Amino acid sequence: MLVNTTMAELSDLTFRTAFIVYIVALILAFIYYGRVNSVIEARREALAEQKVLVGAGGPEVVEKQKSDEDMIANARKWAGMTQALVWVGVALHLVAFVTRGLAAGRFPLGNLYEYILFMTAVIMVVAAVVVQRKNWHTVWPWLLFPMVIAMFLNSTVFHMQAAPVVPALQSYWMPVHVSTVSIGASVGLVSGAFALLYLLRMRQPRGEEHGFLGAILRPLPDAKTLDQIAYKTAVVTLPLFGIGIVFGAIWAEVAWGRFWGWDAKETVSMITWILYAAYLHARATAGWKSAAAAWINVFAMAMTIFNMTYVNTVIAGLHSYAGLN
Repeated sequence: MLVNTTMAELSDLTFRTAFIVYIVALILAFIYYGRVNSVIEARREALAEQKVLVGAGGPEVVEKQKSDEDMIANARKWAGMTQALVWVGVALHLVAFVTRGLAAGRFPLGNLYEYILFMTAVIMVVAAVVVQRKNWHTVWPWLLFPMVIAMFLNSTVFHMQAAPVVPALQSYWMPVHVSTVSIGASVGLVSGAFALLYLLRMRQPRGEEHGFLGAILRPLPDAKTLDQIAYKTAVVTLPLFGIGIVFGAIWAEVAWGRFWGWDAKETVSMITWILYAAYLHARATAGWKSAAAAWINVFAMAMTIFNMTYVNTVIAGLHSYAGLN
């Protein structure tokens, strides 16, 4: 099958353009983060002075409140610009995925480059929806920074030219199995990121921040909010990722004559699914410390990254389709 080089070049171009857009969005997100930090700091200083000013009868109180509102309005402008740029990046990201498929004439999940392309797109869609609905624009620096690193590595270290897949992947089970697992894993990575932020926030409770770390974490939502989003996204991850593994087992029976063979990728995927199940069980079990449960989620995220990178590129097995082994 011939490759459409025009579509392949368009896919690479839109992916790299999305990468640049995300970098600009990251810069704006840092500016917004700093502005919010300044507003919070100013509020706390004003709160300490307010009792004195109120006792003095104070028109100064009204003046300080007006100044505070102006700072908040200015900060929100940066949040709006960040969110708008993120959506532009998401649109380009999705175009890169679609045009990659048109270039290769197949569902574009045949190697590690395409797998990461798809996963990063799903992560950004999920993150953009969550942030916009909840108005949590202060989490963008924490989400965009690892995203641009992943996209940089994907466009350099893991990049592959569009090409037909090996015969073993020429099956209708490929898009069913790989897309389901990828979406489940992507949502799981978002859950793990929020679980990690929750653990950091637990060390620096809102309103009680101290030291350098406290100054960095000050604009983040409170621990309860971060914990809830980590839990809700994990609830989506567990069935999706599990169904993807089941689809893979059915495909394995069709292709290799057995449902399970303890291949490296199969094994690590199952361990990851068990970790998400353990997290949800611990999260719902009385007596378990929420921090301990969150660590299970973070470990599941680490296993997903390990499976996606090390297992795909270093360990030889029946799933060695990354194109880099």
